[in-house]
Amino acid sequence: MAKRKTKKEIKKKDKEIKKKEVTQKKDKKTLLEEKIQKILDKHKKSLPCSIIEDIVNITIEKNLEDKLGKLVLAAIDEYENNCIEPAEACGIVAAQSIGEPGTQMTMRTFHYAGVAEINVTLGLPRLIEIVDARSTPSTPMMNIYLEGAYRVDPDLAEKVANNIEMTKLIDISDMEIDLTNLTITIKPNEKILKRKDIAVEEILDHIKKVRRIKGELQSDGTIKVTLDEPGYKNLLNASEALKNLKIKGINGIERVIIRKEPNEGYVIYSEGSNFEEVLKVEGVDPYRTTTNDIQSVYRTLGIEAARNMIITEAYNTLMEQGLNVDLRHIMLVADIMTADGTVRAIGRHGVSGEKSSVLSRAAFEITVNHLLRAGVRGEVDTLKGVAENIIVGQPVNLGTGSVKLVMRIPNLKKK
Repeated sequence: MAKRKTKKEIKKKDKEIKKKEVTQKKDKKTLLEEKIQKILDKHKKSLPCSIIEDIVNITIEKNLEDKLGKLVLAAIDEYENNCIEPAEACGIVAAQSIGEPGTQMTMRTFHYAGVAEINVTLGLPRLIEIVDARSTPSTPMMNIYLEGAYRVDPDLAEKVANNIEMTKLIDISDMEIDLTNLTITIKPNEKILKRKDIAVEEILDHIKKVRRIKGELQSDGTIKVTLDEPGYKNLLNASEALKNLKIKGINGIERVIIRKEPNEGYVIYSEGSNFEEVLKVEGVDPYRTTTNDIQSVYRTLGIEAARNMIITEAYNTLMEQGLNVDLRHIMLVADIMTADGTVRAIGRHGVSGEKSSVLSRAAFEITVNHLLRAGVRGEVDTLKGVAENIIVGQPVNLGTGSVKLVMRIPNLKKK
């Protein structure tokens, strides 16, 4: 009994020590945050919460409490240097910095992540897909990460893959049409059934759900299919319906490939995407699984996730081509696309078509229609943007054009 008590006591003490350490760390963090805030107030400056958090973490890690003042002032300088200048035409700069490298991109599909079997659209077509907010990408795919034992055990990983990959009847059996008796014989492939963990009874249950046909299991393991209304045309129609009959898996996922990644374990790559359904599968890590279908991410996880997805996909597409574009320009595009809580395209049906300026809309596409409609409605253009000022031939009130200098000549003569 005494031994058990001591063990419990030791555990209790360990827990108490850990709790103390955590609270001390928290206290230290809050104290440092307060100190940083005092320094900022003294200099009448401000920093975002994320930067303050980074300063606190670095100070604790590298024990720089005595140099905290210098560190904060250096962070303020760096932050202000990276801030945008007042009256900067940030939209034009962002458009130029993405558009110019975009002209050097190749039109190609590429084998994804060393997986020779999966083709993914990259380069300019992919970038156009992203900014057009297409409902489905031309080559949808998913990176499905696994959790716990599933990522280490190849058998468990294969089990997850089998639950995800869509299996049709034609993939697991041979079909023979008997034209004399007007019947179809289905011969299941035992090796494939074993690998995909499917029972013959399961196939029979699915066949029974098809209208106007009956299925019977024969003694030799085959399934005999007869029609309610025998006929040559009905037989061919039933044959086509059975070929495409779904036995197992998730709709939209045509093929999966399992690969062992370093420091990651087993990862499943899929051709085709069904984000919502895949997240429900047991063994799938819902926090790291990704898809290249932005609209699907928006429907499942919401607008913030869709915004992050646009940024990641556009940035990766440009980087894959060796084009270094500042992330903040892409972030601006993503913000504009998702500002109203939906994913809008940058085109005449989205962002560009909803501009308040008539001339700016007319400069983009279908000029005459825009001008006629604006004339009928009696719209007024305040000439605040870049395109409309260039059209009317006057300086733009942005950047250097936003500053007006007045010189008094009589005063100069006196001097």
